[in-house]
Amino acid sequence: MSIFILMFLLLLHSSSSSSSVLPEPPPKIPTVCIVGAGIGGSSVSHFLRTYSSPNPNLNFKIRIFERNGVVGGRTATMNIAGDTFEAGGSILHPKNLHALSYSKLLNLTVNDPSSSSSIGIWDGKKFLFKTLSAKSKLPFVEKIISLVNSVRIFLRYGVSILKMESFVQSAVGRFSKYYESFESRPIFETVDAMLEWAGLYNLTTSTLRLELDDAGLSPLLIQELVTVITRINYGQNVSMSGLAGAVSLAGSGGGLWSIKGGNWQMAAGLINRSDVALHLHEEIESISFLEEYYELNSTEGKSYVCEVAVVATPLDELNIQFIPPVSIPKRKLQHTHTTFVRGLLNPVYFGLNVVSEIPELVGTIEDPDIPFSSISVLKQHDEKNMTYKVFSRQPMDDALLDSVFSARTETIRINWGAYPHYNAPEVFAPFILDGLHLYYVNAFENAASTMETSAVSAENIARLILSRFFGQVPLSTANTTFSSVGGEGLHVDL
Repeated sequence: MSIFILMFLLLLHSSSSSSSVLPEPPPKIPTVCIVGAGIGGSSVSHFLRTYSSPNPNLNFKIRIFERNGVVGGRTATMNIAGDTFEAGGSILHPKNLHALSYSKLLNLTVNDPSSSSSIGIWDGKKFLFKTLSAKSKLPFVEKIISLVNSVRIFLRYGVSILKMESFVQSAVGRFSKYYESFESRPIFETVDAMLEWAGLYNLTTSTLRLELDDAGLSPLLIQELVTVITRINYGQNVSMSGLAGAVSLAGSGGGLWSIKGGNWQMAAGLINRSDVALHLHEEIESISFLEEYYELNSTEGKSYVCEVAVVATPLDELNIQFIPPVSIPKRKLQHTHTTFVRGLLNPVYFGLNVVSEIPELVGTIEDPDIPFSSISVLKQHDEKNMTYKVFSRQPMDDALLDSVFSARTETIRINWGAYPHYNAPEVFAPFILDGLHLYYVNAFENAASTMETSAVSAENIARLILSRFFGQVPLSTANTTFSSVGGEGLHVDL
């Protein structure tokens, strides 16, 4: 009996000793949840991974939620008769350094710059101005036509065309400050501070018309060419805010480019590289802060716990419930109706005799009686069969299309809540929606809405998260994807 009791005590001691040295459970890995798989959300995940990679002890999960079945957000493509065309964000500027770096990083193929298209300015009854079209593919012929068109534009608008270029270059130059190294570029907690630092804030406080008047542009240039550009790029006129207008004008310059097969591939590639859990067809219905974490509830009836939550989609037309509520300025989205038509324009509608007299890009001045903003030729299949893209503020019904086109074999309509409706002075939503760790990438859209501005905003959000939540402040841009590649060199390559 004594031996039995001794053995029992030894066994009990051994058990208690072993339990006292059991390893502690590993610390919980924090999770960053991102709502939206467009260029903004994918860029946040990319920069979080890129900027945290030097620290082997910085470990976190990323979840991305997308209500649609594909990534890319407002970049999307449309297939017509075996050809792929951009249906959303379609052009990039040669100084969009984040987009350039994405294309290099992901080994994406850049479309060759297309030859200059003929442009016509339509007032609803007649063409006020048309450029010549270079039908020949010979380079020297194209250069001659381009020179002649430059002369004709200068004769119509005078030195104002040079003043417009100077205005745009000034805005682009100031925007380029967002690519500076971390040593000279702060982390911004508000859009206002971000714009003021770059010298761009004042452009958001007045209209484009006032800014161009101050720059000395002629009323004729503003009424015609500038208005055509803003209607095409933002579906709005020169009463829009100055910075968005400047960005719109920059989108009409030379060297513009895109990704072969669709710009959505940038978002897809960044997500694939960023080690994320991607939830497609899963819309977030509510985001609740529960003392130490956020709970995200989806339309699939699932709940997710996240220490950091990022909204990377416009909240203007979404019904996400925030608990506690958040406050952002009311904002109206500008809807652009994109209509793809395979067929042939009707020359009679434009007061012409043959289709060949219609410019390849028809832009319009501001007139409520003109039913479309622009019509452009995407591809000429043969003399009686072309693919067109039509931008309009209202849907183009069949009766209207039948008057504009003499033949239609295929028609596809898309309604984009494409960008904010800009008003000066602009009022900005906060980057940090609740003062804690709920972030809003699209707050920057009220300054200007492009693929690149989304990437710039996302990069700042990633730095905010790393500094405010993880306590890590990157000290250099050595790990940024564009740092080793000069923008001008890429411009030449393109």
